[in-house]
Amino acid sequence: MSCALCTSANQVDFPTEIAFHFPGYKNLDKPHVLAFPRVLVCLDCGFSQFTLPETELQDLRDGDHVI
Repeated sequence: MSCALCTSANQVDFPTEIAFHFPGYKNLDKPHVLAFPRVLVCLDCGFSQFTLPETELQDLRDGDHVI
C-alpha cells in the first residue's frame, strides 16, 4: 500500500497511545478517552493515518463533545 498523500511506499506501522480531550471550558472535568491504535506513518512526507476501534469511537460519540 502506498501513501495516500505522496504515493511513497516508505511507510511504517507504529503502536501508539492517544488521549482524546474534549474541547472547551465546559468539558474540563470530562475524562479523556484513551485509544491504542496502530498508526501508519509515511517516512517521506509525514502523512499518518489510523482507525479507531468501535469501543473508543463510541466513547467519543457518547462524550457530548460539541463545542
